[in-house]
Amino acid sequence: MKVMLDTKFKVTQKDLDEFLKDFPFILVYSPTTVENKLFEIRDKDDYIILHTAIIEDVDVFLTGDKDFNDIDIEKPEIMNTTEFLEKYC
Repeated sequence: MKVMLDTKFKVTQKDLDEFLKDFPFILVYSPTTVENKLFEIRDKDDYIILHTAIIEDVDVFLTGDKDFNDIDIEKPEIMNTTEFLEKYC
């Protein structure tokens, strides 16, 4: 499973490392520019984050940012940490 974490989480690196230690993961990097618009989002700065998740074929997109709540896409599944833990742990 590919999971993308929005770096706006207010957690320490230690807590993030502890959370991730039991999950295999792959780091991906966002492009600096995009040519095709895949969806609409209120905060333009957030666009590149979800765009990267889509083009990298991420399964789950974890975020606490409410701007992603109204995005209607099939994949990745957008959820907060509580939803993720309830579903996968």
